[in-house]
Amino acid sequence: MLSLKKLLGRDDKFFDLLEEGAEEAKAIVDLFANSVKKTATGSGAGISLDEFVQARRKEKRIRQTMIDELSKTFVTPLEREDIEALSFALYRIPKQVEKIVERLSIYPGRVPEAAFQRQAELMRQAAEAVVFMVKQLRGGTNIEKIREAHDRLQFAEGEADKVMLSLLKDLYQGPYDAKELVILQELYEMVEQAVDRCRNAGSIVVQIVLKHS
Repeated sequence: MLSLKKLLGRDDKFFDLLEEGAEEAKAIVDLFANSVKKTATGSGAGISLDEFVQARRKEKRIRQTMIDELSKTFVTPLEREDIEALSFALYRIPKQVEKIVERLSIYPGRVPEAAFQRQAELMRQAAEAVVFMVKQLRGGTNIEKIREAHDRLQFAEGEADKVMLSLLKDLYQGPYDAKELVILQELYEMVEQAVDRCRNAGSIVVQIVLKHS
């Protein structure tokens, strides 16, 4: 017999899925940051697209499971629209990283991996903050902890903007032809957008917490 908690949809499956989504997003960000570091220092092979494709499959399964559970659950622990919005925001983080890796894999020129290191580290910091914030939802939405993590997230985003400006300055003044300049600028912007994806997910968590505080 189903428990009343299960019947009303008050079980932890949605928190489980949101946390899994955040963790998988961070795992892909970590994979990217580690790959960039190894390539830049010469301690490893180049970035492998296959690794990211495999990692993204896990995120897609989590996302599809969330959609399925929302379609068949009458009562949810958080508002249905909030769960959907956060789930989609988390899904977009690894999707953005995969797009970056796809572009890097087909770029025929010299990729300045060292230039991506600081951006990748800030992306990692942002993803860590998102994981922390998502995990707070299960325990009852501690607004102070959420705000502290959100501050870290905003700091990472602000630093990413500064790094982006510095990279563009070096790019504009460097020995690049027109095609290289356009491609590298787009790549730098795509990495910055990955940090923005993390910020968007964190902002949704803040909205959820404020709604229930």
